[in-house]
Parts: sequence; structure tokens; C-alpha cells
Amino acid sequence: MAPDPGTSEPKAIVGRSPGQLAWMRLRRDRTAFASAITLLVALIVGLSAPLIERMTGISPTDQFTDKLTDFGALPVGYLGGISGTHLLGLEPGLGRDILMQLVYGLRTSLLIAFASAAIATTIGVLMGVVAGYARGWLDGVMSWIIDLTLAFPFLIFALAAIPVVENRFFGARDEIPAGFRVGIIIATFAIFNWTNTARLVRGQVISLREREFVEAARASGASTAHILLRQLLPNIWAPILVTVSLNVPAFITAEAALAFVGIGVTEPTPDLGRMIFNSIQYISADPMYTFIPGVTIFLLVLAFNLFGDSLRDALDPKSSR
Repeated sequence: MAPDPGTSEPKAIVGRSPGQLAWMRLRRDRTAFASAITLLVALIVGLSAPLIERMTGISPTDQFTDKLTDFGALPVGYLGGISGTHLLGLEPGLGRDILMQLVYGLRTSLLIAFASAAIATTIGVLMGVVAGYARGWLDGVMSWIIDLTLAFPFLIFALAAIPVVENRFFGARDEIPAGFRVGIIIATFAIFNWTNTARLVRGQVISLREREFVEAARASGASTAHILLRQLLPNIWAPILVTVSLNVPAFITAEAALAFVGIGVTEPTPDLGRMIFNSIQYISADPMYTFIPGVTIFLLVLAFNLFGDSLRDALDPKSSR
């Protein structure tokens, strides 16, 4: 029997996965949109640092000492020497272009933050999944390792460990490669920050390991690796993703703090934290030198934190946003 042309057929119900629902909630969040745009611009600027250098014809190590005053070596002009050639002014003392220092410093901070977050998350997820699924002595040993690592104060250990490692491989007169110091910082961050992810994942796995789908996988003869990687891990990706989004800004501020106390990225590699440290002695005479990298770090960390909060709300099915 043909349907009556005057009656409309009921619309089919379209099912959506949890990921699709989370993406819909995230797209409607204006805070998430603004934060994502800010982070995307920062990422593009950091990745395009060599291109910006070619466009301006100025490298981060070029020194324009002829544009500094003889007394105090301050930039000539207003607001730290801002001009058509130097859009953000010049660095007091050395006369380096602040824009190029900022662009390459942004790339350094993002590289360290993302690399540290990736390594720490990988270690934390693996340790947490194994510790949460295991029982008996293995769970006890891994939990003890997590608690022992959490007991170490990060900053004090970094102050002691980074110089010791450098002295182990380089002498007092040797020039330490910038990549070596960056590698030590990334390793230090990863060693001390995988524990939070591991504890979170362990708790999630403990709550899921007795669920029906896990019991069904065991009854069907699935291996332990299959249960861990194909059954449990896909069900805890949401809190892991939120943890990563909140770890990155923490690493950015921690890297800036290490540079501020003198054990961060070394010269001549540009770094936002070291820019703030170098600007302290000129803060009264040239406040723009402190203001520019300080506001950059503030906006970068704020955007990451707001985006992480929005992502957490989007992934939470009970959220009202």
C-alpha cells in the first residue's frame, strides 16, 4: 500500500556516538572556541618561526647595539624602541629583536610542554592500566612507586639533578648544547609528572575491570593485552585527554620557572622564562621588555586552562553546558 502523499513520514532517529556528542557540545562553547583560536595562532606562530625570520630578515641572535643608548644600553625611542623595523622593540643590553625572541621562545616553550606531556601521559597510562588491572603484589609495587615519586619535591630535585647530569657529560669549560639542556628538562618533567595520570588511570581501570564487557572478553578467551588495550583503554580516553590539556600549561609555567632560577634553557636558544628573568634589572627603565613575554605566557596558560575546562565539560555527559 502506497503511503498517503498528504502525510509526512516520521524522521529517522540519528544515533550519535559519545565522541560526536562531545564535539557538538564543544563547538557550541564560546570559551572553547576563543581558547582554541588563541592556541592555534600560538602554534602557527611557533611553527612558522623560521618563515617569520626570513620575512623580516632578522634572526633572534642579531644584535642592534647601534640603536641602544650609551648610558644603560637602553633602546632608543619610545616603549622599548618600537619601530617599523622592530615591531616589539629591542632587548636592553644586547639589542636583540624582541619579536624574534618571542617567536622562537614560544616555539621552545611549546616544544618542551607538548613533548613532556606526551611522554608523561604515555608512561602514566601504561603504568596506570597495568596497576589498575593487576592484583596482589604487582599492584602494590606499582602503587608504591607512584607514591614514592609523588613524595619528591619537583623544584628541589630539578635544581639538583639538572646541573649534576650536565657535569656528568660536560666539563666546566665545555659549551653545553642547547638541545641537551632541552632534553634534560623534558626528561625531568616526564619523570615527575606521569604519576598523576597513572593514579587517575588506575582508579578508572579498577572501576571498570569487573564490568560485564570485561568479563565477557575474559570468557571468550581474550588475552590480557587485548583486554587492556582494546577493552579498557578506549573507555578511559576522556579523562586522559583532559589531563593532557591541563598538563601542557603546567609544563609551560614550570619551564618558565626553571629558566627564571637559572636552570632552564640556555643561551642562545630563545626562551620566554629567561626573557622575564633578564628583564628584571630593566623593569623600571623599560617595562615593555617584562610586559611582552609575561603577557604571552599569561595568555597561553589561560587559553590552555580554559580549553581544558571546556573539554572536560564537553566530555562529561552529565554537564549542563
